[in-house]
Amino acid sequence: MNNKDITNIIQELLTHAGFVVSGIEDTIDEHDGSYWFALTLDNPTLLIGKNGEHLQAFNTLVRKIVEAKAPENTIRFVIDVGGFQKQKVDNVKAIAHMMAERARFFKSSVAVDPMSAFERRIIHEFLKDKQDLQTGSEGEGAGRHVVIKYVGTLS
Repeated sequence: MNNKDITNIIQELLTHAGFVVSGIEDTIDEHDGSYWFALTLDNPTLLIGKNGEHLQAFNTLVRKIVEAKAPENTIRFVIDVGGFQKQKVDNVKAIAHMMAERARFFKSSVAVDPMSAFERRIIHEFLKDKQDLQTGSEGEGAGRHVVIKYVGTLS
């Protein structure tokens, strides 16, 4: 399954849900190779929902449809409306940076507040190349969170 197939799925779902889609622009994230689908809608706040809950659910729905149609295909993608997801990613990266600096300063482990799997993955990806830090997820369900561990300089 390719980006055009995913664009068609998004278009079809939104049209059936009563949205007027003005455009869908797809780009590739240079850092992790995932596709970003930026939507232009008549009523973006309705799809975003409170704290992005509707948009997160829509991302999950489209991901499940793509997985069902092409189980062998592991394309990673994010659906964004009005830059909401982009802003969310930037905020999570800022938190990751701040907490990583805290772990370094105190030379200890630092727990980040619980967050969604999407947000946890952003932190893991953002810090994966840091030689003096390790990340891991701990907890269950809504309490699952990232722990950033200071491991010192590796020789």
